[in-house]
Amino acid sequence: MSDYRRNYHGRTFFFTVVTEGRRPILTTDAGRHHLRQAIRTVRRKHPFEIVAIVLLPDHLHTVWTLPRADVDYSRRWRLIKMYFTRAWLQIGNADVMPSHRRQSRGEQAVWQRRFYEHTCRDEEDLKRCVDYVHANPLKHGLVDRVTDWPWSSFHRFARAGEYPLEWGRMSSWDDDEFSDFE
Repeated sequence: MSDYRRNYHGRTFFFTVVTEGRRPILTTDAGRHHLRQAIRTVRRKHPFEIVAIVLLPDHLHTVWTLPRADVDYSRRWRLIKMYFTRAWLQIGNADVMPSHRRQSRGEQAVWQRRFYEHTCRDEEDLKRCVDYVHANPLKHGLVDRVTDWPWSSFHRFARAGEYPLEWGRMSSWDDDEFSDFE
């Protein structure tokens, strides 16, 4: 039997999660605060390691490693989205009405319902995913150098010596390498 798309316990995954209508809320002070709180709350009951993460105004990319006894990343994302949405709406950010279908399900229009997931197959694939996470602000034209984007685990990696500070400049960007992540 093929191992294609089979999820094993303790695996590492790459995710892309997008706001509904690509609203630029994630890099606001409130967006960052509520996302951080939602992630902390979920990690207390459903632990996972955040290997890498980047927040962009309307989406985020992250790489997680789950515990050996668990592959339920969907539950974690559902809870993170739920906690974030509750907090976001409590401070008066109900600027987009959910569709009729979402209203009938009791859903709010803060996040797109689905997310993109890629299972990291090996160390080379993991490195490619982490590089994609860190280069994403450059890819979207938000900065000319990766080091200039403040909401990224790139800075942690650079402090640990895993990237030179000058890694990821617009002149060295190869968009084709990551085309399958879009």
